[in-house]
Amino acid sequence: MPVTVSDGVSKLDVRPVTAERWADLERLFGPRGAYSGCWCTWWRLSRSEFSRYSAAERKQVLQGIVASGQVPGILAYLDERPVAWCSIGPRESYPALERSRILARVDNQPVWSIVCFFVAREYRRRGLLVSLIQSAVEYAAQQDARIVEAYPVDPRGQAVEAARSFTGLASAFERAGFVEVARRSDRRPIMRYVIAPVP
Repeated sequence: MPVTVSDGVSKLDVRPVTAERWADLERLFGPRGAYSGCWCTWWRLSRSEFSRYSAAERKQVLQGIVASGQVPGILAYLDERPVAWCSIGPRESYPALERSRILARVDNQPVWSIVCFFVAREYRRRGLLVSLIQSAVEYAAQQDARIVEAYPVDPRGQAVEAARSFTGLASAFERAGFVEVARRSDRRPIMRYVIAPVP
């Protein structure tokens, strides 16, 4: 799924994370395992499990998902180097999301959820996020998803650290065509992109 990033020059090539691409995901996440050893398991584990597990155990959880044949997200490449990650899948894939009061389901429509991003430090602030969101929607559409949902941070003009904005920024989702459908917290809207109406 090649797309052009905002600088108009580099090509962002986005691929599903399969077992063959696990080494590339490891390379992107690095020795710290993305954000402080999370290994993108914040939404996949209960809060008690996440706190109890070591970074190595969280890595095993994600690696086990990939090894089982499931695709936990997409990986973006620039010049064949992995530079960005987006976790996307059916909402049911994220048990902690299902237990969230603030991010509880809006309705009973089946949705795919975008829950996490990680961009290599040297590639941040280069306009990759919107392209990555668009690629995630395209991937979900290929899997017959009709609605893609997201739970970004809305900093309301204040600076926000990368580690605190791992679910993405509302402004980026707006630029990608998402609209807000609910807000139970001042800075955490629920946004949706409708690929096709649910019958």
